Amino acid sequence: MTFIVHGATGAQGGPVAAALARAGRSVTAAVRTPQSYDGDAVAVDYADPGTLAAAYRGAEGVFVHLPLGTPEQQLAHARAIVQGVEDGRPGRVVVSTSGYPFAEDGTDDGPVSVLVRGLRGSGVPTAVIAPRLYLENLLLPPVTASAREHGVLPYPLRTDYPVSWSSHLDVADVAVRLLDDLAPTGTVAVGALPGLLGADLATGFAEHLGRDVRFEAQDPDDFGTAVAPIFGAEAIAPVVASYHWRATQPGDVIAREDSAQERLGLQPRTVAQWLRDVGA
Repeated sequence: MTFIVHGATGAQGGPVAAALARAGRSVTAAVRTPQSYDGDAVAVDYADPGTLAAAYRGAEGVFVHLPLGTPEQQLAHARAIVQGVEDGRPGRVVVSTSGYPFAEDGTDDGPVSVLVRGLRGSGVPTAVIAPRLYLENLLLPPVTASAREHGVLPYPLRTDYPVSWSSHLDVADVAVRLLDDLAPTGTVAVGALPGLLGADLATGFAEHLGRDVRFEAQDPDDFGTAVAPIFGAEAIAPVVASYHWRATQPGDVIAREDSAQERLGLQPRTVAQWLRDVGA
């Protein structure tokens, strides 16, 4: 039997596929173009439940997350994935919220909420990984280049806004545990405790780079302008909106009782450890 990993050629699925392979598990990448993956792969279309069900059928477990896209595209993908799981009946599903907020009580009809509720209602054992912000966001060229060249780490958060930052590598560690062990259910929150401020991020970069680095709160619109050439203006618009929303909030810190630290005994990497592990 094998594990199906969505986005195995990308930033989120890649570390999960690699971690499963290191653990000696059989991995099949669920991707649009199988030739893009150096290993076993199956072609899927996020808009076609039939291709998804065919990929899931007989699988021991599936790791899935929603790709970037407009809210309408993501909602269509969420519904197709749920239908694919209902029809394909894999042994287990582990879904990452990718940092998007979600509600399990039916009060929100956003794509991730629809995905999580649908998977849990499918009858297939499902566990949810709920990270907050990804440290990999700090590897965006406008951010990293500024830290390296000018000793300034710009990001669109207030200086007093704490976040339970985590990396894709941390999520992969949790995903492998949840795919292997059917006992944990519900939601496992992933991220630093206590939450990290911008100054803490800068300290990690300073340790890694061997130079002084300070954090600078950036306007969300300026951030969007800087990264739009990478992702496209349409795809980045919801991200910019989320940072405007964050400006109205006190912070984004996970509850300890839901954390991977408490539930699974897994600690997230520090900023300096993560930078070393990704070879930044």
